[in-house]
Amino acid sequence: MIGSIDCMHWEWKNCPTAWKGQYSRGSGKPTIVLEAVASYDLWIWHTFFGPSGTLNDIIVLDRSPVFDDIIKGQAPQVTYSVNGREYHMAYYLTDGIYPRWATFIQSIPLPQHPKAVLFAQHQEAARKDVERAFGVLQARFAIVKNPAMFWDKVKIGKIMRACILIHNMIVENERDGNTQFNVSEFQQGEDNGSAQVDLDISQMHTNIANMMDARTRIRDGPMHHQLKADLVEYIWRKFGPDEDID
Repeated sequence: MIGSIDCMHWEWKNCPTAWKGQYSRGSGKPTIVLEAVASYDLWIWHTFFGPSGTLNDIIVLDRSPVFDDIIKGQAPQVTYSVNGREYHMAYYLTDGIYPRWATFIQSIPLPQHPKAVLFAQHQEAARKDVERAFGVLQARFAIVKNPAMFWDKVKIGKIMRACILIHNMIVENERDGNTQFNVSEFQQGEDNGSAQVDLDISQMHTNIANMMDARTRIRDGPMHHQLKADLVEYIWRKFGPDEDID
């Protein structure tokens, strides 16, 4: 699991009159959408800022570059095992609006079985990481919490990116100061200090067939259901009661 993905709306007070219909939803005020991926320590790994406030999370996702590295073959290879089954596609935690893809894991609405209830509790608790990141970002920077006063959308985008960069710098500084384990145990020697990436993996795929195959694997519905079922079993075995319930 890489992190949690969600969208935040930033009110645009001085939106040009000609654009208000494009950026306003219903009778609401104009907003600009920020899509972000955040981890448990509030580090923001991915941002996509600029879509109009009339767009929902799915349309923003279609325009987002969050999966570009995977489709182009530039992302590092991922291999992990859940419930004894091996997977090669990392996933994000989302709310119910996102599609059932192999890269997204949603909660279970109205869970009936104890296993489903336990999974929903853990998934929803972990998914709040991105909501917490949005809240901390607004608490730290009043310019993001209050409506944007600029006319130029490019300047607004630069302000948002600057705030996110400073936010990550603060998170990194606090993370180093509050680390409870010995970091040296996870560091390699000086001669092997740089990360090594398989050239075959990092090489850009110019063949359109490979790009379409990667896109198909990202949107694999059956793989999503299989991974979700394995995660339910894994959560139950790790956090459930000692006596199994059929």
